[in-house]
Amino acid sequence: MSEKNFLWGNSVSSMQTEGAWNVDGKGPSVYDVKAADEKSSDWKVAIDEYHRYDEDFELMANAGMNCYRFQISWSRVIPDGDGEINEAGLQYYERFIDSLIKHDIVPVVCLYHFDMPLTLAKKFNGLISDHVREAFVRFSKIVIERFSEKIQYWIPFNEQNCMTFEEGFQNSGYLSGSKSIQDLYKISANSLIAYAKIADFVHSFPNMKVGGMVAYQEMYPASQSPEDVMYTRKAMEFVNEDFLSFFATGQRSPEVINYMKRNNLSSLNDDINQCLLDYPNMTSDFLAFSYYYSLVIDSQLIIDKTEPNHFMTQGKITNHHLETSDFGWQIDAVGFRNTIIKMHNRFMLPVFPAENGIGAFETWHGTGRIEDDYRIAYHKDHINEMMKAIQIDGANVMGYLGWGLIDIPSSKGNVEKRYGFVYVNRSNHDIKDLKRIPKKSYFWFKEFIQEKNTVLRKAY
Repeated sequence: MSEKNFLWGNSVSSMQTEGAWNVDGKGPSVYDVKAADEKSSDWKVAIDEYHRYDEDFELMANAGMNCYRFQISWSRVIPDGDGEINEAGLQYYERFIDSLIKHDIVPVVCLYHFDMPLTLAKKFNGLISDHVREAFVRFSKIVIERFSEKIQYWIPFNEQNCMTFEEGFQNSGYLSGSKSIQDLYKISANSLIAYAKIADFVHSFPNMKVGGMVAYQEMYPASQSPEDVMYTRKAMEFVNEDFLSFFATGQRSPEVINYMKRNNLSSLNDDINQCLLDYPNMTSDFLAFSYYYSLVIDSQLIIDKTEPNHFMTQGKITNHHLETSDFGWQIDAVGFRNTIIKMHNRFMLPVFPAENGIGAFETWHGTGRIEDDYRIAYHKDHINEMMKAIQIDGANVMGYLGWGLIDIPSSKGNVEKRYGFVYVNRSNHDIKDLKRIPKKSYFWFKEFIQEKNTVLRKAY
């Protein structure tokens, strides 16, 4: 990776940007039926990028961005998830990708970002079903084949390791059930099988690359006690390292495998191993990850016999050495550097920070500029730590993508939690005119990454 093709840009999902929830043959996803509440919007409009993508790409290009990681919506391409193809949906993404290329922005495609087609969620309970797994593989192959000449980089699942802890149920289209550890491991196994089949298929095309992606959870022990250190290490192994190992080597963590053996879950690994025999060319060309904050684990809070997958949730405490955002996420730029180095040192693959950002409350009164110095400080500190990882520690880093750099609803639908360099004029319950207004950080970013490109020219 040279400074000329270092990827600076923006990362989003389809349901948080597109809107147009029932336009041009799109079928409903599980997000399309979520109602607004006191602290959130519904998902029907988002920021209407379906109709405004040219405007947004112009904003990105003018800020010096050369990469956009977006999602192709499963239910826009196949309305019921496993039936007929909606050609209008594919044609929309054709125009969308062509516009990115016209703006000299590299398209990076994510194929699943938690918005399960509603029909598959209701009929099969989402990704716990082998049928849904194969329907997703089919959808992915249709999209990959259609855009193989225009897309080089593919990410099958956003934050795939979220399938290993509590988030896995809502992220997989799981609408009913006991939320047992057996169900969670079945969902995660199906996601790994799907990943392997999709990655192998990507590698059947020349010059295309695939990367597994995790939500990397950097964790620190609450004290020097051996129990805090052990529980923290174990939480990291089950939440982060297991899936990263699978993406990079095709092998799961021996610790996780042994846990599965002791809890009558070995048959799930048997299915994965058979898949690897059938689809051997599945290892990642790069490792993508999101990073927003770090956390601290106190072993004394973890109830005896709790599954390691839940150590992170049960044991989390505040880190008094770090500042906290408006929404309770602790800001840790050094943890970002450590994450990059650990991933690169262990797996020796290019590392791709695909999401990073800070959500904050902001308002615009129709005139003036939003002075978001806190956002500038957040991105400046994280990018500077990334540069140290490259220059001092020797990491091979593909790029840096901020999350939602044009304001979008948060993962819970809260428009008031704003991540963007560009303000979008709407609130949770008032769509307004959706006008795009660059903030102070927008103008800072362009100048800052030009400076960093000069440094990268020497580093690479």
